[in-house]
Amino acid sequence: MFKNFSWGHGVILALGSFILFILYMVIYFGQGMKNAELVSEDYYEEELQYQTVIDAKNRAEILQYKPEYTQSKSGISVKFPTEILPKDKKVSFVLYRTDDANLDIKKDVTLNVVNSFHIPAKILSPGSYTLKLKWNKDKQDYQLDYSLLWK
Repeated sequence: MFKNFSWGHGVILALGSFILFILYMVIYFGQGMKNAELVSEDYYEEELQYQTVIDAKNRAEILQYKPEYTQSKSGISVKFPTEILPKDKKVSFVLYRTDDANLDIKKDVTLNVVNSFHIPAKILSPGSYTLKLKWNKDKQDYQLDYSLLWK
């Protein structure tokens, strides 16, 4: 059986094995790239105005009191301290899903009597999110970003 096996057969066998290995790696690891997409549809327009976002984040970082979020089985609750409360009690939030833009949640909400709002669990899917809170107080924009994992 091996009497007719020459070095040429060995080269062909080695190249064929290498090609099969590369194809396996491309197919196996390529499946995780299905949802590789931009974070936002209007990414370039947002990039041009990013200095306002940087200023809003810097203002929010130096605040003594900051909004806090808690997770429970019913969802995510965000509570604002009275010291940083917007006059109209209007806040916008975005929950960016890190791996699938179809699961992003964007809303403008009005805070309730205890200065909080609730994101129900039924609209959340398990995974990693970035919670971006945006509000305006005394004609100044503020923004805080939190990384969270919903299970």
